[in-house]
Amino acid sequence: METPPSHPELFKVLRQPGSFSSKLIAQRDFNEGDTIADLTGLTLGPKRYSSVQVSQHDHVELNSDLLYLNHHCDPTTYLDVTKKALVALKPIKKGEELNFFYPSTEWDMAQPFDCWCGASKCIGKVDGAKNIPTPVLEQFCLSEHIKQLVQERN
Repeated sequence: METPPSHPELFKVLRQPGSFSSKLIAQRDFNEGDTIADLTGLTLGPKRYSSVQVSQHDHVELNSDLLYLNHHCDPTTYLDVTKKALVALKPIKKGEELNFFYPSTEWDMAQPFDCWCGASKCIGKVDGAKNIPTPVLEQFCLSEHIKQLVQERN
């Protein structure tokens, strides 16, 4: 039995064949800066491919359709883990994919992968902010804990 959508008025999961190929699609237009969804129902857990890092040491499971937010190097959204909200980084039209820059929250990925987003500023290998040069990271909206870890690294 399939789980009912968590936010049907805001976005839907487009299920596609193959591993890690489903995606989250906007169900309405959003303006830059809009809160698309509040991050509720989070549960603390270990670092996993499905978790989101919310502090220097803590990871949470999203427990919603937000699990299907894919990575992109020119993202449409930002996971603001301080305000616990998914925020639009640019105008998003109904039918467009919602995605975010994984290293904006992840210092060290549980399951690194090769990026094939095709963006002009594509980082190539997605394996956490720890492994990305500071000048590259500065192009992106980063969570406070990632900014702190970058500062400690430098």
